[in-house]
Amino acid sequence: MTEPLTVSHAHGPTEPAVRDITIGALLRETAADLPDRTALVAGTPEPDRRRSWTYAELVTDAERTARALAQRFEPGERVAVWAPNVPEWLMLEFGAAMAGLVLVTVNPAFRASEVEFVLTQSRASGVFVLDEFRGNPMRATVESVQANCPELREIIPLSDWDDFIATGDADVALPDVAPTDPVMIQYTSGTTGFPKGALLHHRGLVNNAAHTSSRMGVTYGDSVYVNPMPCFHTGGCVLGVLGAVSKGSTHVLVEAFEPGLVLELLDQYGGTAMMGVPTMLIAMIEHPSFESSDLSKVEAICSGGSTVPAPLVRRLEESLGAPFTIVFGQTECSPVASMTNPSDSIDDKANTIGNPMPNVEVKIIDPESGETVPIGTIGEYCTRGYHVMHGYFERPDATAEAIDEEGWLHTGDLCAMDERGYCTVEGRLKDMIIRGGENIYPRELEELLFAHPDVGEVAVVGLPDEKWGETVGAFIRPAPGKTVDKSALFAYMREHLAPHKTPAQWFEVTEFPLTGSGKIQKFKLRDDYRAGTHDPV
Repeated sequence: MTEPLTVSHAHGPTEPAVRDITIGALLRETAADLPDRTALVAGTPEPDRRRSWTYAELVTDAERTARALAQRFEPGERVAVWAPNVPEWLMLEFGAAMAGLVLVTVNPAFRASEVEFVLTQSRASGVFVLDEFRGNPMRATVESVQANCPELREIIPLSDWDDFIATGDADVALPDVAPTDPVMIQYTSGTTGFPKGALLHHRGLVNNAAHTSSRMGVTYGDSVYVNPMPCFHTGGCVLGVLGAVSKGSTHVLVEAFEPGLVLELLDQYGGTAMMGVPTMLIAMIEHPSFESSDLSKVEAICSGGSTVPAPLVRRLEESLGAPFTIVFGQTECSPVASMTNPSDSIDDKANTIGNPMPNVEVKIIDPESGETVPIGTIGEYCTRGYHVMHGYFERPDATAEAIDEEGWLHTGDLCAMDERGYCTVEGRLKDMIIRGGENIYPRELEELLFAHPDVGEVAVVGLPDEKWGETVGAFIRPAPGKTVDKSALFAYMREHLAPHKTPAQWFEVTEFPLTGSGKIQKFKLRDDYRAGTHDPV
């Protein structure tokens, strides 16, 4: 037993140790140990399209991808991938890592302006893209914005993948890659209105994935990891992809989340582990095939992205007969900093985010003074360790705001720590909405709405929602002589932004509650909504 804490500063365990290893070395290591084990299954809705690879085959194709990439791009260049969870995504993740490139991940739901921003700010030299997905004309969109992306010299359709990877059969030398080298850029933002590219490194991603899988309770060499988390997110490409390889798991990659499909794949392949945001888990439990699916082999299930109600934790553990864990962190810390343990109580799993991960420090500070606060006091959650990003790509100002001189990442989350080092989430300094595990940043939506001639003033707020955790609400004071036309504003937002960002509820107000300095008090809008003061349009 460790001594109870008196101040809000906790250290994670020292085991397992941090390894100096690259993503490519991890795959090669597992392939050497388990060459004949099934490494990857393409979990498509159509069973006849479910290709599979052994670890020997996966490392061979990853190295072919790396050699093909090395003939087109120089080490350190950025290469983007815009696609759902398809096997080629994984080949690019491993191949880019082996070729010394930085992979830029792009949400398949993005629209033209969003994709253009990511490709331009990352200075991507190339982009791999699916022709279309769920009605989004992705290839045509990339081709339409290429002229506005000065450094984007190559667009490689994934429909031409066989031709592309065939060029990797040539005898091309791959560069030496170091564990501290940058390997990925994932875009995230606070309230600045413009996304920032978190520059992540091999050492952080490989170790964080492995330690998270270990704390989940995933066993080595005989586990089957069913992964419905999107690869453009660290939940998919780090905790899912690298977590599976770290445990020599069979990785069933779900093309796109659909509850019936995930249940079918868990049943068919004898899934032993999975991760999903609460929205996914609720949809699976409510699906008609839940009761008839054979989930008897599930031994580890993990969630994150938003709080998980105690009744859901209890029902999941009772239904699946497997321990449930919760992760907490952000993209900037690779992504997990705190996590519950399988042996924790239902109360801890529902109401806390657990204790620090191995070789990770967590402290809670007074946002004003920067001092570490006493146990039980609410303050800003900060973390330090191997897992912290290098910084925001070509944004030294934003990096300096996020990471202090002592290496602490300031997350913007308001938390309180108990004497065990377990934290509870109390709110956010950053004005961020988490809808079904997806981060939505109000400033981006507000700036777009401000540009509409019918809008005089706007505040976008996260509203409580049983299904999604939070949903997007837009409070609008119309421009003089105008009214809130919900249909017109909805269509306007959908034209410019991904569907999940579009406000679900619209409210017309004549004035906003303001602070003494004239800032809108969003918490009052939220409280008034709960009290029934505002009726949706």
